[in-house]
Amino acid sequence: MEVAVIAGSRSDQRILEEVCGVLEDFQIEYEKKILSAHRDRKELEVYIMNSDADVFIAVAGLSAHLPGFIASLTTKPVIGVPVSVKLGGLDALLSMVQMTSNVPVACVGIDNGKNAALLSIEILSIKRHELKEKLSKYRADKLEH
Repeated sequence: MEVAVIAGSRSDQRILEEVCGVLEDFQIEYEKKILSAHRDRKELEVYIMNSDADVFIAVAGLSAHLPGFIASLTTKPVIGVPVSVKLGGLDALLSMVQMTSNVPVACVGIDNGKNAALLSIEILSIKRHELKEKLSKYRADKLEH
C-alpha cells in the first residue's frame, strides 16, 4: 500500500472519497480509515506504527489534531486536509500549518482533497517515474480546459 487516507470523522466522508477517487484514477494503492486522534487514539497509534504506507493523508476539521498526531508518530510525509466545519475551516487550517517546529505537516487548501491526493502522487513519483508522466499529462489536460 502506498497511501493511507485517514479521516477523523464520518462527517469527513465527502473529502475522503474525493481523495480516494484521484488515487484510483492514478492506480495508486491506498487504504482508507476513519480514526479520530481524540476518540481512537490508541487504535490510531497502532495503525500508524504498523502501516507500510509511504505517505499519509489526514482529513480533519475543527481543532484538526489528526495530521499533527500522525506526524508525531512517523517520519513519513503527512498531508493535512482542513475541513470546513466552523469558522470557514480556518480553525482547521491554522491548526495544521502552525505545527510545532521539527514535526512538519504539509497542508493543502480547505476541503481540497484532490490536491492532497495529487501531492501524495508527486511524492510517490520521486521513485516511480511512470507517475511523473501521468501527472504531466493530467496537468496538461486540466490546463487546456
